[in-house]
Amino acid sequence: MGIALYMDWQGQKLVEQLMQTLLVSFAVVAFLIGYMLGSFQTMLLTYAGGVVFTALVTIPNWPVYNRNSLNWLDPSLAEKYPKPLSANAGSKKKSTKK
Repeated sequence: MGIALYMDWQGQKLVEQLMQTLLVSFAVVAFLIGYMLGSFQTMLLTYAGGVVFTALVTIPNWPVYNRNSLNWLDPSLAEKYPKPLSANAGSKKKSTKK
């Protein structure tokens, strides 16, 4: 099958939630560490480490993000089946302006 190049929809949702949770968690932890130690530099380095960790967890297309892949119809098979009509295609009326 090979390596999936794109994330599925559920994987994208999981990554978004994970990214937000990790960034907020690291912000809180970095603030507390910086406050307790009285060091702005330590706070920034802690948060920067959290951002790097979050990027390593969320940016690559890990297999855990591709558990619910979509099976697309092959283009050669798609030509065999008629396209569905839209809901308002049959009820079009000509409007007359007076």
